[in-house]
Amino acid sequence: MTATRPQVAIAATGPAEPWTPRPEYGSDVIVDLLKAYGVEFVAFNPGSTFRGLHDSIVNYGGNRMPEVVLCNHEAIAVYVAHGYAKATGRPGVAIVHDTCGLTNAAGAIFNAWCDRIPMIVIGGTAPTDMSRRRPNTDWHHSALIHGNLVRDFVKWDDQPFKVSNFAESFMRAWKIAMTPPRGPVFICYDAELQEETLSEPIQLPDVSRYQPPVEIGPNEGAIRRAAEWLVAAEHPVLTADMAYRSPRTAELIVELVDLLAIPVVDRGIYSVNVSPNHSLYVSGDSKEALLSADVVLAIDTGELYAEVTSQDKFNVKPRRYLTEFLRPDARVIQIALDELLVGSWSHQSGRIQPIDLNILADSVLALEALIEACRELLAGRPDRRPVIESRREATTVIHRRLRERWQEEATAKRDQSPIALSRLSAEIGEVIRDEDWVLVHDQLKHWNQRLWDWTGPERWLGHAGGGGLGFGPGGSVGAGLALRDSGKLFIDINADGDMLYNGSALWTAAKYRVPILYVMYNNRSYHNSEQHAMNMARDRGRDGEQRFIGTQIDDPAVDFATMARAFGVHGEGPVERPEDLRPALERALAVVKAGRPALVDVVTQPR
Repeated sequence: MTATRPQVAIAATGPAEPWTPRPEYGSDVIVDLLKAYGVEFVAFNPGSTFRGLHDSIVNYGGNRMPEVVLCNHEAIAVYVAHGYAKATGRPGVAIVHDTCGLTNAAGAIFNAWCDRIPMIVIGGTAPTDMSRRRPNTDWHHSALIHGNLVRDFVKWDDQPFKVSNFAESFMRAWKIAMTPPRGPVFICYDAELQEETLSEPIQLPDVSRYQPPVEIGPNEGAIRRAAEWLVAAEHPVLTADMAYRSPRTAELIVELVDLLAIPVVDRGIYSVNVSPNHSLYVSGDSKEALLSADVVLAIDTGELYAEVTSQDKFNVKPRRYLTEFLRPDARVIQIALDELLVGSWSHQSGRIQPIDLNILADSVLALEALIEACRELLAGRPDRRPVIESRREATTVIHRRLRERWQEEATAKRDQSPIALSRLSAEIGEVIRDEDWVLVHDQLKHWNQRLWDWTGPERWLGHAGGGGLGFGPGGSVGAGLALRDSGKLFIDINADGDMLYNGSALWTAAKYRVPILYVMYNNRSYHNSEQHAMNMARDRGRDGEQRFIGTQIDDPAVDFATMARAFGVHGEGPVERPEDLRPALERALAVVKAGRPALVDVVTQPR
């Protein structure tokens, strides 16, 4: 599959100087493997069960590659690896300390699993040889076996029993992590094996001969049938989820929708596969588009059900089934590989959906073939041209009205206090207008897509995956490390609740001079739960004003600017008056452009 972000210039991977492996200890072999695969960074919070590996990285690793990224919690380390993988398409590497560290990291690993992120999590364990364990400490640092803790949400795990097995285990882990659908893997190394003195040389095989398989091509007959349905359709609709991770897939989606004038809908806050500025982008009116659709084409959808429904997610009543949102005669075509990853512990794929044509293939190969087939059919169907052009004109009108409505709503709320989300989005957009920016994390919901000059999916690295809080601060550091030599401005718009989970990631950003622009969307509440509480009380006929109990992050309010300064990050705020917002953002941007991270704490309205 095409790498996640090949259009982003990053430093070349691989050792910067010739490397002649001469491993003396078991953990030296692990470093040889990391270097052989060009691993740039390893993120960890230090622990005794990988002290051998820690020593090898800093004392045997030669030219300081891989670079250590010190984190203050194992979840942050995993999120750093997660963000790095989003930005590069290559596996991020995190190291966690035995049972304690893996337990702390488990939630972050689950997010990576849901996000289909290639990642290698390395764990340590106290000696499996019980006679070699220290009293007390080594016993609760041991497990039978560590991989059991995360096995339900990693693609593969291993615990090699000899140093001579290290190479095969790591090569298999890399291959599995990078084989679509991608995901995290876990390898646990015995502390005794890490510290074992090698009695004979260990030479690594040529890792280039152990690569992931090539892409899966589509069935020709299925592609032909999909093209026939799309060309003949009166009201086709295209929806996509994780397609934005491949720039080539995003380009092909635009080419296909332009060819057939297909309206595009997506979940907006999760995926941006076509620029919101494109005249066929109508996500703000997705329900109406889906209700009239006679053919729906879904590309790389992790949860098709979520893509084709538009119910209020805070409604406590069950969502309606797919067929209630689509015409009974609507045909559904899906192109994806996600169904190769079955048996998920979390059931995050959603309800099983009726699909009339399910094409298991790499989306690039499938879309290239589909576009060619559509062009051939159109050449023999001149009668479809007027239909397509009429649809293009009608969709353009809908798109224009949507954007006018969004602008009117933003204008109406411009001077409100607390600061409206639309005002916050508009001000950030104006401040970064002339920058080459990448939104590495965004919790501002739809407003950035509505108001910014958004060229396409290259501006967006995507959401956290499993919905677990705490991804933003660390994930942004990982993405920033990958992009820090690219000349791009990277931005994290972070909610207050998310920041409080892993706020010490700010210290890691400061330590490694990662110039992230953090903007706090601070509504002083776990507002998602507040909305659920309000609707639950409404449906039960109870007091909705009690929704603030157990949800408000107030009394005392958190001063995130002071927190940032405590971690060595430039802090602005809390900004409460709309007129103070632009100057604070401009000052923070100047700090970021000088090479340091900065945070602007903005007190906002609820979403």
